[in-house]
Amino acid sequence: MKRKIFTVATVLFALMFINGGLNKFFNYIPVPPDLPAEMVKVNTALMEIVWLMPLIAVAELVGGVLLLIPKLRALGAIVIFPIMVGIVHIHATVALSGLPLAIALSVILLWIMWEDKAKYLQLIK
Repeated sequence: MKRKIFTVATVLFALMFINGGLNKFFNYIPVPPDLPAEMVKVNTALMEIVWLMPLIAVAELVGGVLLLIPKLRALGAIVIFPIMVGIVHIHATVALSGLPLAIALSVILLWIMWEDKAKYLQLIK
């Protein structure tokens, strides 16, 4: 049962990031009109650095796809980790309304990394 829950959580997590990466390229999810002023400033600053959003989008897409392949799941988690740190930081400091989802996604990512801990331990041996 635990394995099924893990697989479902991993697939949903991966699909969230694949969707986020595709949205950065195609802008099919509308921006909420009631964004806090600080969040608008952050988004504007990110958009001024022309290469940054495509880089984040590619990392989200690649990381999400890698998470869907069990053999490459550990690599996908490493690719997604810095993006997840940024998401938690933004929601902890600027847009608190998204913090519960950011924490839930972080817990799933940490669970994914915990399940592949043997692969990570090989890096430091």
